[in-house]
Amino acid sequence: MTRDDLAARRGAETTVYQPAEDSALLARAAVENVSGGERVLEVGTGSGWVAGRVAVETRADVVASDLNPHACRQARDRGRELGDGGEPAFEVVAANLVSAFSDGTFDVVLFNPPYLPTDPDNEWGDWMERALSGGESGRAVIEPFLDTVGHVLTPGGCVLLLVSSLTGYETVLDYARERGFEAEKAVEESYPFETLTVVRLTRDDS
Repeated sequence: MTRDDLAARRGAETTVYQPAEDSALLARAAVENVSGGERVLEVGTGSGWVAGRVAVETRADVVASDLNPHACRQARDRGRELGDGGEPAFEVVAANLVSAFSDGTFDVVLFNPPYLPTDPDNEWGDWMERALSGGESGRAVIEPFLDTVGHVLTPGGCVLLLVSSLTGYETVLDYARERGFEAEKAVEESYPFETLTVVRLTRDDS
């Protein structure tokens, strides 16, 4: 996905990332891997579209988080729209990655990270930049996530992480393995500009 493609998608909505091919792929992997009754966290939920699909299609207990207050508001609105009996379909929490959550809380953690490699001299400096930019390497957010996500997983829990070929697929997997994860492909799609893979990560000691 090129920077021009992403900029064109912004349109009138300049504060919250909207569903795209990467969102659909993560949702597909989540629906295939999540069971009803499991507790699921989606990090960086944006509009809440993935969280909503998972909550409705799997009946799991879903929490959606985002650092962006505009995204939290939009996700809460979506949760209320999808809710049943006056209860929202999923909970929304303002949080930076997994910092707001206790150890051993979630069976599955989902993340479609900001992964677009970005020249530091050519950044927007707004909320959409945070949603898209992965720094010069494309891994500026992925690596801190992998450093900390293991703490919030239950024993036997897993991470479903979307990885773009733009960020260096094998480099991301090597980093995950160094932090005690085993990795396998859940789903993958190729496009003219990149290959998107959702990787299922589990702890070696699970």
